[in-house]
Amino acid sequence: MKNKQVAAKSFSEWQLYAKNLAPVHISWLKQAKKKGAYTGCDISTGIQVDRGRFLVGVLLFAEVIAKQSPEQNIGLMVPSSVGGAITTMAVLCIGKTVVNLNFTSGKKALQNAAEQAKLKTIYTSQKFVDKLLERGLDVVSFFPDINIIYLEEVKENISTGKKIKTLLLSKLLSAKSIERKFFKAVQGNDTAAILFSSGSEGSPKGVELSHTNLAANAKQAAIVLDTRPGDVMMSTLPTFHSFGFLATTLMPLTEGVPIVCHPDPTDVETIAKGIKKYQGTILVGTPTFLRMYTVNRKIDIQMLSSLRLTVSGAEKLKHDIAQDFQLKFNQVIYQGYGATETSPAAGINTPDTKDDNGNTIINNKSGSTGRALDGTQYRIVDLDSMEELPIGEDGLILIGGPQVMKGYLNQADKTAKVIEIMDGARWYNSGDKGHLDQDGFLTIVDRYSRFAKIGGEMVSLSSVEEQIQHSLGAPELDLVAVAVNDDKKGEKIVLLVTEDIDFNKVKKALMDNEVAALMHPAKIIKVDEIPKLGSGKTDFGAAKKVVQVYID
Repeated sequence: MKNKQVAAKSFSEWQLYAKNLAPVHISWLKQAKKKGAYTGCDISTGIQVDRGRFLVGVLLFAEVIAKQSPEQNIGLMVPSSVGGAITTMAVLCIGKTVVNLNFTSGKKALQNAAEQAKLKTIYTSQKFVDKLLERGLDVVSFFPDINIIYLEEVKENISTGKKIKTLLLSKLLSAKSIERKFFKAVQGNDTAAILFSSGSEGSPKGVELSHTNLAANAKQAAIVLDTRPGDVMMSTLPTFHSFGFLATTLMPLTEGVPIVCHPDPTDVETIAKGIKKYQGTILVGTPTFLRMYTVNRKIDIQMLSSLRLTVSGAEKLKHDIAQDFQLKFNQVIYQGYGATETSPAAGINTPDTKDDNGNTIINNKSGSTGRALDGTQYRIVDLDSMEELPIGEDGLILIGGPQVMKGYLNQADKTAKVIEIMDGARWYNSGDKGHLDQDGFLTIVDRYSRFAKIGGEMVSLSSVEEQIQHSLGAPELDLVAVAVNDDKKGEKIVLLVTEDIDFNKVKKALMDNEVAALMHPAKIIKVDEIPKLGSGKTDFGAAKKVVQVYID
């Protein structure tokens, strides 16, 4: 396969190779001109959009956006949907920058994102906005000075004559001719998209991703997922999330893989029915979302039987989630690793394979995030000296590769803090602590910011959470450990939980399991819910604010 030939390139060769890759919208165009399966469908409507219709939609929307929005940065607030994918591709085709807004992040964060990106126009869906209103979220009111344009109105205002003309041109013209007539030329280092970091530890930052970043990561993802004829991508992650934007939208479109869309990743029953109906082969989700399939009694093994890959990302995959999923569905969850700053994919576990002699090649190790993608390297370095550490020793994880972001939007100082130049390559300082084994598999211990310093000792807050769940025999317990200042020991651990748990019972359980005293919480606070981000990840910044309210 072509992808396998690309995979043979070295790290340095990949840097050059990536610069010559066509932008994702050009790769998609070549696929759109081929005859074949549908491009996408929405589970809720069941309407399948073929490649020709999708192409016409992109060309029509591109012309409208170019006329209505002369500015460079175009705001998009759309769910995972065929219409959202068409709009995204339309923006890229005319050389504009996609700015995906996280509609779950709250008023202040949304306004801050719009201000950072200097947005003048936001394209959204009236139907989608109405759905948010039903949930008590009036997102349109957050942007009194920004022009809100509804995609339904755009579609209605396009004349029948224009539709027919564009349809004919799309069929008659070659891909190259369509590119010359409708598209605007871009350079590899031009900013293709601005995605805002999760904000799990503070204010979201605008991450600038170039056309080369996206094209390289799309190709890397296609290689490692071994995309093939007959694949169907379940596109259920929101496109404001980097995994949803690149892995389940742009990558499949560039590879000619149909996307089956649904706007709510927590509506797992509907998604499971969609997997069965459309014979989905690849499901990507966060562990939080994947666990919902296991606990939902209406979802059985037959509904997910067509899947050949289930991929987890964005947060740590806990052993019990992976085990329960495999027991119920006979499906392995393959854990990946990345960040918005790496477009997002950096590494992943994959199914074991056989060599020419029939020997098993191990590609998946439980507890690890797998090997680095082709064209990507990890370096484990000392936090202070930045010197590379030996195999097996924990240190700061650096990620190098063509998918490493341009930088943070209008924040050169913060960009300089996370981008290291080594051996002529750019490396992203992940802020994660972990180690590599002798086979190149990466294991992440925790975020450096998610450690408490107690009596001079560094204590992993994630490990505290896991030890408490294990000691209580309650792996499903929703909790978060937070470090706060302490006059005697420097810091102490406060636990937020969603259930009534006796403090002394927790202490006894930890002691019975011989958990070090440094890992025992100093206080337990019962809350209605643990703060979460739209991706399902714990909002650590919000959790710390909740704790401060209780202890101040």
